Amino acid sequence: MQGFVDDIEKLTTENGDFRRVLYTGANLQLVLMTLKPGEEIGEEVHEDRDQFFRFEAGAGEVFIDGVKHAVEDDDAVIVPAGARHNVRNSGGQPLQFYTLYGPPEHKDKTVHKTKADADRDHDNDHFDGKTTE
Repeated sequence: MQGFVDDIEKLTTENGDFRRVLYTGANLQLVLMTLKPGEEIGEEVHEDRDQFFRFEAGAGEVFIDGVKHAVEDDDAVIVPAGARHNVRNSGGQPLQFYTLYGPPEHKDKTVHKTKADADRDHDNDHFDGKTTE
């Protein structure tokens, strides 16, 4: 097995896609995300998985069970399983970050260029047990 080794800050700040799955293991998944100004992920709850966010560029807000937290470059957030959450770009530049799901959330190698693409594919992109390697 090779795992994943790369410059995550560079990959994150070069990413223009709403969602891009980089690596999927049996228990953990690495995903790049970019939100346009004013865009948000949309409120969600993952009953069976924790989620980690690391922000690399831009400014935004993370909501966890109704509590708003301002975030920017170098901030990290952990959302525990069962918490209602959302991420919103509140700045004038793209909000670029990566997220780790444990266990995986999406099918390996999923790419959604836009939030509209992700919304359209929502019922078809859930992790199917297939890993990167």
